[in-house]
Amino acid sequence: MKPDHVPAIIQTPRLLLRAPRPGDAPAMHRAVMASLPELQRWMEWAQQPLDEAGYRENLTRAAERFLAGEELRYLVWDAAGDTLIGSSGFHALNWEVPKGEIGYWIDSRHTRQGYATETARALTDFGFDELGFRRIELRCDPLNTASAAVAARLGFTLDARLVNDKVGPHNPHELRDTLIFSRVR
Repeated sequence: MKPDHVPAIIQTPRLLLRAPRPGDAPAMHRAVMASLPELQRWMEWAQQPLDEAGYRENLTRAAERFLAGEELRYLVWDAAGDTLIGSSGFHALNWEVPKGEIGYWIDSRHTRQGYATETARALTDFGFDELGFRRIELRCDPLNTASAAVAARLGFTLDARLVNDKVGPHNPHELRDTLIFSRVR
């Protein structure tokens, strides 16, 4: 059952996860551009990055979907809310089950500091404890070992490897697999 209200802020010891705002566009644009080579390896949306105006529109739509409970995207900031670290949130929501899939990316200038794990842990706890989820998934390409390691650190179980599940993000002639990890309650 979809909750009436979803908090716009989740705090961890080092991070502030906050629902997106259109005014976050400059910071989002800078973070994506700084991380583009790495993001393009895994993310379809990074193949054609947006300009600042495009991110303003993207974040406006994300804020609307957040308020409607259709997608719960959070921007990941340092604890003071000054530096954008990345983006995360719940996608593929199904409020009937209820369940969601956590997706995330971290600005390349801030990787290897445990931020993805801290973010996914906070969202996992939030999903189970506050949103009443019965299932949470993490999905990644098997070649994305850093993302798979986040799932392992958080006690997610590998449910499946979908073989030839999608095309490569930057090569439509390359078939790629998808790993599906989950935790249930």
